[in-house]
Amino acid sequence: MLAIERKQYIKDLLQKEKKVIVSDLAQQFDVTEETVRRDLMKLESEGFARRIYGGAVASESENVDLPYSVRKISNVEQKRRIAEVSEGLIPENSNIMLDGSSTALFVVKALKVKKNLTVITNSAEIVCELSDKVFWRVFATGGLLKEGGYAFVGARAIDSIKSFHVDYAIFSCKGIDRANGLTDSNDNDAEVKKAIISAARTKILAIDSTKFERVSLVEICGFGDVDVVVTDKNPGPEWAEFFETNGVRLYYAGD
Repeated sequence: MLAIERKQYIKDLLQKEKKVIVSDLAQQFDVTEETVRRDLMKLESEGFARRIYGGAVASESENVDLPYSVRKISNVEQKRRIAEVSEGLIPENSNIMLDGSSTALFVVKALKVKKNLTVITNSAEIVCELSDKVFWRVFATGGLLKEGGYAFVGARAIDSIKSFHVDYAIFSCKGIDRANGLTDSNDNDAEVKKAIISAARTKILAIDSTKFERVSLVEICGFGDVDVVVTDKNPGPEWAEFFETNGVRLYYAGD
């Protein structure tokens, strides 16, 4: 096996199992443990892994902006549950805006059962996903294509977003914390999300449970700018009480 193939295999295994052991990989590939450690060092430098004693775990740092291709295959079951709940919140004939998050892609797939939706998005992948929809109107914001992100960012994307007024915004973020609000890992994404929030009558934060109690680099907004939170499981009584106090409706799978 070539070094690049071995590295890709380890990356895929990390995304699936969330953890790898150096000795196991060395035996599996019939290479030295030092070779495996070098592979893990490279994956760590690229933001895919965090080395620990004897192995590595999948990087879930709230400040690492992982490639979209990686995010799309992470926490898949949680995102499916979020999408199922979100679908029930959006009536037919609505105008909605979605960000370029992988969670939003799962939501829009669930929404394809609806009739006569108007969708505005900065996500190139969502636009492609909806290319077969009849009687929907789909608008792409345009702008600067984010490297490795399949999303448009920058001033042109934001200007396009500001020209619309929609019923619902569906967006995600890297971290949600009671003291620090909603945060993301880079300024470009955060600015787009701020514009999306401002353009909508009802703001829906679709976020998997791993993002709770996390603070990332850039502030997006406080809880006064969020109407609904949709997540994959009950975040607990403290969060439920906090949301109620702040006028935020909470929905989660199995509720």
